[in-house]
Amino acid sequence: MKNRLSHRLQNISYSQTIAMSAKARELKNKGYDIINLSLGEPDFLPPNFVLNAAKKAIDEGYHYYTPVSGYLELRKVICKKFLRDNHLTYTPSQIVVSTGAKQAIMNVLLSLLNKNDEVIIPAPYWVSYLQMVKLCESCPVVIQTTMKNNFKIHPEQLEKAITCKTKLFIFSTPCNPTGSVYSYEELKNLAEIFKKYPKIMILSDEIYEHICYSDKHTTSIAIFSDIHDQVITLNGLSKAFSMTGWRIGYIGAPEWISQSCDKIQGQMTSCANSIAQIAAISALKADPSKIGYMIKEFRKRKNLVFDLIKEINGFQLNQPDGAFYIFPKVSSFFGKKLHGKIIQNADDLSEFLLEKAQVATVSGSAFGDKECLRISYASSNEKIIEAFNRIKKVLK
Repeated sequence: MKNRLSHRLQNISYSQTIAMSAKARELKNKGYDIINLSLGEPDFLPPNFVLNAAKKAIDEGYHYYTPVSGYLELRKVICKKFLRDNHLTYTPSQIVVSTGAKQAIMNVLLSLLNKNDEVIIPAPYWVSYLQMVKLCESCPVVIQTTMKNNFKIHPEQLEKAITCKTKLFIFSTPCNPTGSVYSYEELKNLAEIFKKYPKIMILSDEIYEHICYSDKHTTSIAIFSDIHDQVITLNGLSKAFSMTGWRIGYIGAPEWISQSCDKIQGQMTSCANSIAQIAAISALKADPSKIGYMIKEFRKRKNLVFDLIKEINGFQLNQPDGAFYIFPKVSSFFGKKLHGKIIQNADDLSEFLLEKAQVATVSGSAFGDKECLRISYASSNEKIIEAFNRIKKVLK
């Protein structure tokens, strides 16, 4: 039956983060005491003012289709949010609200990419970037980074990767999976390269913007006026507002891009959920300090994880400045026998930890780095402590 499927479908893989989470859930349903540190899903409830806005929207009858790009009021609020938090100027016609940031990304890719176009992606990258590009029958061009450079690319690497086929550059800051955050100066240096290639578009994934631990605020690359019209700024409510299941993502983009995304979305899902859109208005109107308690807790958890991981020999780690993941290098375990099993790579180690420690992590190979693991600390302190005690015990 497989040969009856489309070539584009056969060319992509399942999401390894979702696959590992499903495996952990299946084992938990069978009675195993699994601690799931594989998914990037905050364990907080959405803020009460967001929940109350959704309840009010139900009572007031917001049950019907909205414009494809989202309620006008929501798009106006997103424009104000971009100005307040990112110093970016957009109009409502440049905003498209989608069913999660994933759909927003796919809208952009389908709007821009043709077969065999090249898309530059720094690695480690979010697991779906590569597969989405392949789904468009385009060619991912991966720039490898190192822990020594905090998993960030240099301008020289970027320029070397550009060819006459380059159509798009995709990256995230703060980064999933590494937690790396590009500084103003680093983004400015990349912008200097991009302004020499005005036909190359940039998709800047900023969904973790508020989950940042450095003293400086995160910067949007669209702030540099020379390349502003080359940038699509992506964001959503899943991470900072703990609204993963509400599925609200959005872009700010040049109008020819936003109109294209509206056209594609109109033939796919149409509008995002109407109640979630009303709740999003409440979320985005709020000052970011309203979610400060979550960020403060994530910072504490990051520090806790660093203290715990120091007790485990063989994990090499840098200091992430954002998001809620660590991305340790674990190649020191490769070739070693643990509890009768030889660990050949990060995939093996991730499977080993699930089987022996009953802790779910994700192999770095899913993110473009075969020597690392991604471990989420978007869980309670109790679960984090227990998980690392188990890991320490089985790796002794």
